[in-house]
Amino acid sequence: MSETTDLTGLGAGIGRIPIMGVQPVVDGGRFPARCVEGETVTVSANAFREGHDAMGVQLVLVSPDGQEKRQALRSTNPGLDLWETTIRPGSTGHWSFRIEAYSAPYESWAHTAEVKIPAGIDPDLVCAEGAVVLTQVLAEIEAGTRSAADGPVVRAALESLRSPGLPASSRVAPALAADLRGILAERPLREGVTVAGPYPLIVQRPRALYGSWYEFFPRSEGAHFDPEHGWTSGTLRTAARSLDRIAAMGFDVAYLTPIHPIGTTFRKGRNNTLDPQPGDPGSPYAIGSPEGGHDAIHPELGTLEDFDAFVARAKELDLEVAMDIALQCSPDHPWVSEHPEWFTVRADGTIAYAENPPKKYQDIYPLSFDTDYEGLYAAIRDMLEHWVAHGVTLFRVDNPHTKPVRFWEELLAEFDAKHPEVIFLAEAFTRPTMMHTLGKVGYHQSYTYFTWRESAEELREYLEELVVSAPYMRPSFWPTTHDILTPYMSSGGRRAFVLRAILAATLVPTWGIYSGYELVEDVPRPGAQEQIDNEKYEFKPRDHAGALARGESLEPLLARLNRIRREHPALQTLTTIRFHEAADEQVLVFSKHLDAAATGTGSPDTVLVVSLTAHDRDARTSVRLDLDALGVGESFEVEDLLTGERFHWGREPHVILSAADRPAHVLRIVHPEET
Repeated sequence: MSETTDLTGLGAGIGRIPIMGVQPVVDGGRFPARCVEGETVTVSANAFREGHDAMGVQLVLVSPDGQEKRQALRSTNPGLDLWETTIRPGSTGHWSFRIEAYSAPYESWAHTAEVKIPAGIDPDLVCAEGAVVLTQVLAEIEAGTRSAADGPVVRAALESLRSPGLPASSRVAPALAADLRGILAERPLREGVTVAGPYPLIVQRPRALYGSWYEFFPRSEGAHFDPEHGWTSGTLRTAARSLDRIAAMGFDVAYLTPIHPIGTTFRKGRNNTLDPQPGDPGSPYAIGSPEGGHDAIHPELGTLEDFDAFVARAKELDLEVAMDIALQCSPDHPWVSEHPEWFTVRADGTIAYAENPPKKYQDIYPLSFDTDYEGLYAAIRDMLEHWVAHGVTLFRVDNPHTKPVRFWEELLAEFDAKHPEVIFLAEAFTRPTMMHTLGKVGYHQSYTYFTWRESAEELREYLEELVVSAPYMRPSFWPTTHDILTPYMSSGGRRAFVLRAILAATLVPTWGIYSGYELVEDVPRPGAQEQIDNEKYEFKPRDHAGALARGESLEPLLARLNRIRREHPALQTLTTIRFHEAADEQVLVFSKHLDAAATGTGSPDTVLVVSLTAHDRDARTSVRLDLDALGVGESFEVEDLLTGERFHWGREPHVILSAADRPAHVLRIVHPEET
């Protein structure tokens, strides 16, 4: 009997053997799922059939060059008909996979033989039915679709089944033996094959999932004030000197706020006032002046050659450069006069400036994609190409949710084809549907609501939501940004900054801080969730070296966190997170685990975090651990990676935490093979 195939999927019917709930699949395959090179990805499906006959499920993984690899899914929850396996794609590119479910006649017969033969029920019929099954296997060998090396084992088993003079148990023994079972486990005999898929899977470079970002305003680096002459801006050359400090703290990405010429029309003064004073530099997000637009560099920062030198120095320090892309213009931007059709013109003939009532941004003109979509698309694409050519490998995109999603889908697809190494981070603090859709159409990473998730319950619920979204929306956690300083941070002082850094660095693979975080800059502008004397509107040089010498800087903590993240591949994952229980509702307990095959080190890696979530209290609490998730027995050893202390723990350790000096344990499980 030849193998038959049914296709299942959108509009294709249920198929002979139903396959439902395939994961990772985004919107039924409309958008590709994503992972990074070497990441462990769970592939699952609900597959079932009528009756009691045996069945099997296989994954067919197709690499970018068309090579196919098959592997079996195992039944992990028979009651829910759940089948699972894991994959680790080894190269970047556009992959795909499909799921094949099938009736397994050999397994059905083997089960029948194991039940009936010992009971003496229909022995001749059982042997005859076994012979029919093995004849199908032999036909595949003779047709060349199965290895000829399997022939002797199959023929011997078939001959035994056809030997009526032998006892029934002896007749079936070769057909149930381990060698034949192994052959048919590796390449099952299949009938009624049903196929779900193919489903797209894009594999990207590891930085799309894991990294530590450091944001700063280059004009503040090296800026100085002279009472006689006023402010002198920092430059790209002086900013390059800061890269050594950033690299020493273990960051992977140096993220520059906009470096372009700034307009003077309606320029904002300090603290976003409409009354700028002489020497006020203006907001770098009001992009464009007679000196140029998005493809130009502010003259006070230097030249393109200076930018190239900045990028070169970053590369020497193993830092990547991220650029802030704000698709908006000051009234002085060359596009305003050259392409007025790229803006919204109001009834009185003036160009509409940005508003978020009651907020007004008179120094910024939003772009409109409704009049000349193709022309504006080409201009933005060419501008990004310009910076990629000068070594930029990541873009943080300001307010992408205020642009058409269609635009991002097309632009990101083009860059995926031309520059798959380039990563885009969406700064979209907006409604969940928009955030998720931006991830689906191609954004590699997304800002999240972490900044406003404070309690243990909120954080656990949010992380569980993010894990479900992991095939298309990778989170980036920022305790503060240049725009956001929450009441939690402004009221908690150093304790809040320490605690939120620990949580951001360990909960997700990508996190970032805004310069000044290490100095605990926590004074808000009255009535706003942002810093007073916001750096967007003024120079802000910082005495990092002095603060470090005085013991006031968080640089040592940040460096330790980034070193822990680099040394522990489990912390470079998202979907491995598992939550445990604490008697104190303000204590968050979670772990991440990778087996030896996934770490690349030959040893498993498990990190367990027990952390306060409130900065104004201590905790003495019992913790109940899921030992299976940790891969340990009833008694095990842990090492605190923040302090170096070692403890012997069991299923329910008692933990003492202090917001002042021990807000969290970040623990390495010492597995038996390490001792």
